[in-house]
Amino acid sequence: MIDLEAALAELREQGLHRSTRLVSGPQGPQVLVDGQPVLLLCSNNYLGFADHPRVREAAADAAMRWGVGAGASRVVSGTMTIHDRLEERLAEFERSEACVLFGSGYLANVGVISALAPRGSTVFSDALNHASIVDGCRLARAATFIYEHCDLDHLAWGLRRAPRGGLIVTDSVFSMDGDVAPLAEIVELAAERGARVVVDEAHATGALGPGGRGAVAEAGLEGAVDVIVGTLGKALGSYGAYVCASGVTVEYLVNAARTLIFSTAPPPPAVAGALAALELLCEQPGRVDKLATNAAAMRSALARHGLAVADGRTQIIPLVIGGAAETVALSAAALERGVFVQAIRPPSVAAESSRLRITMMASHSASDVQRAAAAIAAAARAVGVDFRSPGEPARATIGRAA
Repeated sequence: MIDLEAALAELREQGLHRSTRLVSGPQGPQVLVDGQPVLLLCSNNYLGFADHPRVREAAADAAMRWGVGAGASRVVSGTMTIHDRLEERLAEFERSEACVLFGSGYLANVGVISALAPRGSTVFSDALNHASIVDGCRLARAATFIYEHCDLDHLAWGLRRAPRGGLIVTDSVFSMDGDVAPLAEIVELAAERGARVVVDEAHATGALGPGGRGAVAEAGLEGAVDVIVGTLGKALGSYGAYVCASGVTVEYLVNAARTLIFSTAPPPPAVAGALAALELLCEQPGRVDKLATNAAAMRSALARHGLAVADGRTQIIPLVIGGAAETVALSAAALERGVFVQAIRPPSVAAESSRLRITMMASHSASDVQRAAAAIAAAARAVGVDFRSPGEPARATIGRAA
């Protein structure tokens, strides 16, 4: 039996203990954290829709019309009019035959992978895929081949040594590094070996591609990717997830994805809020451009302050420190200076690659960007973190954080 107190003490000793911080108010560019006003640089509300008046109104109206909860799973009585509306609209948005909603991105990835990877097949998974993909591979009956991050030669090597077919699964934008998968080349390798391709667009929807349709659309691969997984909880400002695929694939998932069959359907207010956000995205594609502008401005501002920032073009900007305790100390020092940017530590990232993970929003102003970069740089000086180059962790001269 696990000794819980000892396990927690070990996490504290390693600098890996986690606790929640109380955020007051909506997820805007500025929030109250533990009662203090700060700039928010660790939210996935990329386009500012989570607190948009139209999204709020849609959610409130849905609560009055359909109630707060769906009351049952999708395959019992939980599929309501609002679910059908959003699925139709998302299928149009993704240029796909069909769509089905899941309760969360985690449930979607676990359900899709475990349903589409039977015993005797192989799942090919990028080494830096999200934990939901990792857990989906663990629950599938298939074998799993983990290829080095974005390494096409390693993926090709694995495909040649496995039975034909199988499932290649990758994030399109990787959540901790912000880099983009080589989707065109992955699709080409899959075609050569008769494999299906599943792409998780959680951090690309609303951030990349024409009209914010994601990295798949940006690469010109609409119709070439077998399954697209997306989230309602990031750029679309709500909660839940969706899977777009062929009609037969969606029908099969409704019958085989255990995380859909045995979970209550997404609540109507969240679904209606996401539908309103999707309409806003289609009406206001300039928000996608503003997000990219803010991300580029933040990278430039950090570099001007001497902070090493790897090349990138997405809204996710990692500042790799290395040690967990040092990263926690830097996050705390930034918060003292009015900037909330969370320390990301193992197991979310590899050992000795702890980092500050900055996430930009389209709703950040130019002055927000400059103020945040200056505060992070001042915090780094205060705690003795010396950023050297984008290719290696920063040097830290401080001791272990409390």
